[in-house]
Formats: sequence, C-alpha cells, structure tokens
Amino acid sequence: MGRNLIRNILLAILILSLTTIGIKKISFEDTSKIETVKNNPERNQNLISSRMTYGRFLEYLEMGWVKQVDLYDNSRNAIIQASSPELGNRPQTIRVEIPVGASQLISKLKEYNIDFDAHPVENKNFLLTVASNLILPILFISGLFYFFQNSENFPGGTNSSPMSLGKSTARFERRPDTGVKFVDIAGIDEAKAEFEEIVSFLKQPDKYTVVGAKIPKGILLVGPPGTGKTLLAKAIANEADVPFFSVAGSEFVEMFIGIGAARVRDLFKKASENAPCIVFIDEIDAVGRERGAGVGGGNDEREQTLNQLLTEMDGFKENKGVIVIGATNRADILDSALLRPGRFDRQVTVNLPDRLGRIGILKVHARNKPLSEDVSLVQLANRTPGFSGADLANLLNEAAILATRYKKSSITKNEVNEAADRIIGGI
Repeated sequence: MGRNLIRNILLAILILSLTTIGIKKISFEDTSKIETVKNNPERNQNLISSRMTYGRFLEYLEMGWVKQVDLYDNSRNAIIQASSPELGNRPQTIRVEIPVGASQLISKLKEYNIDFDAHPVENKNFLLTVASNLILPILFISGLFYFFQNSENFPGGTNSSPMSLGKSTARFERRPDTGVKFVDIAGIDEAKAEFEEIVSFLKQPDKYTVVGAKIPKGILLVGPPGTGKTLLAKAIANEADVPFFSVAGSEFVEMFIGIGAARVRDLFKKASENAPCIVFIDEIDAVGRERGAGVGGGNDEREQTLNQLLTEMDGFKENKGVIVIGATNRADILDSALLRPGRFDRQVTVNLPDRLGRIGILKVHARNKPLSEDVSLVQLANRTPGFSGADLANLLNEAAILATRYKKSSITKNEVNEAADRIIGGI
C-alpha cells in the first residue's frame, strides 16, 4: 500500500512539473511575441513564416530594397523590413539567420544608411531555467530508478527487479518447519539412514571429529520420479535444526550471461554466513549437465553457472559447514567434475520400494484416512509392484475421493480396488 502511494506521488509530481514548465514556457514565448508586435506595429503575422538566406539579404541590401533591420541574439538573427519591385514594392517582414563571422554587417548597414537597431538578449527566468535543466532530469531519473527498484513485473518472484537479477532466488528458512519427519518416510530405509547420520553429525559433531571424520560436503539423491527424494530433503530440513536453503536448478539458468553464476555466488555467500546450514538444489541436472554437450560450445550461460557451482563447492576458497544436497533422476548426464568426491561425496540411490516398503508407505499415508475393515494394505501392496511412493499416495487419495463421491464415511475395499484399476489400467 505504502509503495504504491509513493509511486503515485512521484508520478503526479513528474506530470505536474512537466505541465507547469510547459505552460510557463508557452506563456513566456507568447508574451515575448506580443511585446515584439506591440513595439513594432508595422510588422504583420508572418514574422517567422518568411525567411531569407544571408546571401540573398546582401543582394537586397545592395539593391537598396532593405528599409529597416532589427538584430537579435547577439546579431545571430535579424528581422528586416524590405520591399522589392519583384513583388510590386509590397512591404515584407523577413527573418534572416546571420552566420558566425559576418562582422562587417554593421559597417555595411551604416554604409547604405539603413535604419537598424540591436536588441539585447532576453533575460530568461532563472528559476525556469534551473527547473527545466536540472530538476526535471533528476525527477525523471529518480522515478525510473524507483520503478525499476520496486517493479513486480520481472521474473524471479515477488519484489524482483532488474537491480536484483544477480541475487539468489533460494528460499531461506532459519528454522524450517516442513511438517515432514523421518518417521513419516517409509520404503527407503537405506537412504533414510544416510540422512539420519547427517543429522547426527550436525547435532553431535564431536562424536565424529574425535576419530578424524569430516562431514560430507555434498549428497546426491538419485532415483526415479516419485520415490521420495524431495521428501527426504524436507525431512532433513525439519530434523537437522539448522538454516535451510532450497532452490531449483532451473532458477540459476537465465538468458543473460553471468546472471546464473552471480546467483550461485550470492547463494553460497549467504550460506557461509549462516553456517552450518544445508543447501538443497532440486533437479540439479538443469544446471549440472555435462559440459561441451550443448549448442554454443563451452561459452553458454549454463556452463558458466556450472563452473561457478564447481568452484563454490570445492574450489580455492573453502565453504566450511555448508552441506549441499542435490536431487536428480538423470545422473547419467551430470558432469563428472560435479560427481567427484569433495563435491558430492555420497550418491544415495532412492529406488522404487519393494513389497515391504510399499506396505510401510501405505501405512504412512493411511494414518489420516478412515479405512474399512475389509481393506487389506498387504493385499494392496502385493497388487502394486513398480509403484513409487507418490503413486501409492495418489492411489489412497483417489480412493478417498471416490468414497466422498459415493457419500460413504469410510474407505471400503471397493473404492480402493476402483482407484487401483483407475491408476493401473486407466479405467
């Protein structure tokens, strides 16, 4: 509300200043013209419309056709009264621009005994001059700067602007509350154990450093879609109790060269200031693709961003206490320099759950759903081989929607079977 008010006030001041100065300028010019006509009643309305070259003016002077000359602007312009036989000796009021260096004009006028007068330069309003030459540009530049600084029409989210293109767009939470804990994760026990160990390292580092162990700098989650990679990141964010940065790999890639690398630098600068902390990069393959494989060779924006990411993760300057967690389902296209130990020390594979894993996942997602006694989660797990955790969660949600559609207070076996048929066979 306050920002819009300030913007409207600046815009009103700018328009009012332009209007006022324009009116004053027009009024000033009109007054000057009226005074000129009053002082010279013989001049007509064609004061400026009739013009003559300086050479032609000299010819008129030699012919004796010039009657009177008025000099203006330090003898740079002249208004002459002339009458020529070519026009039937009709009086003419003509404007002549006198070139620089025509210093003999006064002597010529005296020589031909021409009535002439030199008018002083008009004294312009000092305040008007200052306003038109100084205040307006300052107001205009200030207005542009303010609009750019507070624009909400640029990519990158709310309050983004051209002035902040190089700033990281990562979401920062000092004490994240994602609502997901390790007890809410089932079916991927090996991956969960790896993350529980990271949490233990963050909470009890002395237990590991006493034997010379170092915390891993990076953990790469690899697995098919829907297996729970992002869910694991939410769980560690909630359990670790340290500052958490989350960003998608695609947010580093922009059309402007250098923007992605600047965002990487800004992200790790903020992370080092809040160490120890966790940086989660989802779909890291968007920025970590193998170099030299794209159009444009090694000079495109994505590769410059990857080079900066490699440097920040394990370069000359070490970022202590910053743990990077990456997630991807296309590990085969990632650059080998990104996968080496020292950057991603661990690669945790999150596979599709087995039968026992599916039973555990179904139990987790069935906690807040009233299931009828005829529903067997074991039978449902036996029926759904190859299902990911996301597929199983979707199956139970579809069953709950069907139960609501049939106006039932609990989910029965019929709704579960219908939901399974809908997902498996597309019925």
